[in-house]
Amino acid sequence: MIEREDRDRPLESSERLWWQAGVIYQVYPRSFQDTDGDGVGDLRGVIERLDYLDDTLGIDAIWLSPFFPSPMRDFGYDIADYTDVDPLFGDLATFDELVAEAHARNMRIIIDYVPNHCSDQHPWFVEARSSRESAKRDWFIWADPKPDGSPPNNWIGPFGGSTWEWDEPTGQYYLHIFLPEQPDLNWRNPDLRAEMLDVLRFWLARGVDGVRIDALHNVMKDPHLRDNPENHAGHLGTHRTHGLEFDRQQHLHEFDHDDNHEVARAMRAVLDEFEAERPRVAIGELHIFDLDRWARYYGEGLDELHLPFNFGLLNTPWEAGRVRALVDAIEAAIPPGGWPNYVLGNHDEPRIATRVGVDEARVGMMLLLTLRGTPTLYYGDELGVRDATVSIEQMRDPWGIRMGEAQFSRDPARASMPWDDSPNGGFCPAGVEPWLPLAPDLATTNVVAQAADPRSMLNLTRALLRLRRASPALSVGDYRALDAVPPDVFGFLREAGEDRYLVLLSFARRTVTIELPEAGQAAIAVSTALDREGPADLANLTLRGNEGLVLQLA
Repeated sequence: MIEREDRDRPLESSERLWWQAGVIYQVYPRSFQDTDGDGVGDLRGVIERLDYLDDTLGIDAIWLSPFFPSPMRDFGYDIADYTDVDPLFGDLATFDELVAEAHARNMRIIIDYVPNHCSDQHPWFVEARSSRESAKRDWFIWADPKPDGSPPNNWIGPFGGSTWEWDEPTGQYYLHIFLPEQPDLNWRNPDLRAEMLDVLRFWLARGVDGVRIDALHNVMKDPHLRDNPENHAGHLGTHRTHGLEFDRQQHLHEFDHDDNHEVARAMRAVLDEFEAERPRVAIGELHIFDLDRWARYYGEGLDELHLPFNFGLLNTPWEAGRVRALVDAIEAAIPPGGWPNYVLGNHDEPRIATRVGVDEARVGMMLLLTLRGTPTLYYGDELGVRDATVSIEQMRDPWGIRMGEAQFSRDPARASMPWDDSPNGGFCPAGVEPWLPLAPDLATTNVVAQAADPRSMLNLTRALLRLRRASPALSVGDYRALDAVPPDVFGFLREAGEDRYLVLLSFARRTVTIELPEAGQAAIAVSTALDREGPADLANLTLRGNEGLVLQLA
């Protein structure tokens, strides 16, 4: 069991803000723990696993993917009521219990906030489409057809096809960046804006410690609805690729609009209303790889997002030089006083153990938990869970269904958490069909088995988390990359006063030798194989293939 040195420290007190020094753990509620036997995880399941998150892992905050009432066309990102809990997951009383139980363990709760769109079954949209004269008509984005009846412009969405849907009864198109069942909200309407900011207040008043703002890059659009120009580069370059059709355009008018920053400031101001009670955190989903534009979301005077999500490691080739270049570029782009953050997995991407390899994922975990900044750990990655195999017949993801099996589905990374080696991995009772197929290697890739294996991925993650918590250098210290290492090695220093660590990560499959005679004395604190410790000779140090070391410097 990991000792929590700050277990008795009150929530509102710390040497650094909790979201800077801490580690965030993403829970996809549908896939974490089923307690009512329907094959779908629920909030009660999260409550029942809090001791695992607290004692076994020692994480600091839980980010919950959507649990709101929804028709589930996009599995909770199509919200029909922003201020309630879908009965599939529980109720508000269960949510309040979850917050209280997490806070009792000195863990924070972060929830998804989805401001770009709602469900077409939300009462707001039902009323808006009832008549052009509806009081809520302008809460959404409507436009007349072109003279030939075609959509108002050429915008293509990440799910493929036009972002416009014809509404026959009222004779106009409405905008949906994502599915037709997800109409976009009009943040230029002051009444809609006020209502959505009150949604934030509702959850913050219930004790939520922060929000992850979904698809913030899409919230504001060109008010003139101009066509996007064609993309002749063959790739997007500045932000995430969604599919061949989507990539045919430069998404200038509905993505990363300059007016997003004014909305981000308004959201941040609401969180700041609650700051006197205890610090809250605003995290934003931003698939923006132009780092100068990405860094703007910290805001002038740091008045927008505390943490603009940084997805660079999800897309960077798994090479030491490329990873170092990314980290150095991020460090250079962040404004003074801004705080970095990193992720290696989430509910929209293939898992790290599938993307780069099982052994490589151990190096990835050491990278994630030793870089300067706040790490977000995706559930199951602490075990090295690989993507599940999901056939086209089993597919639930609307993106995958629309794109086809050969393109991309998000389902494989959303398989249920493997707790043990029972038929359904302890996620749901035997005889109940989980909502998605199980991940592979259940016999060895589960919590019980790995807790008993002293050299498992789980115990590596625990060792890194424990060291990170105990070390000011690793949690909040400075970062400096090393040049005098082989090209297949990423080496960097983390320093805070007398507390100094050297991190060496080999991306090679062969043994490499490190020669750093000027670095002085060192002792191995953690190795990715968990089979090396004690004094190390930095003048002649070998790293095996796909091995990482964290060394404490004298």
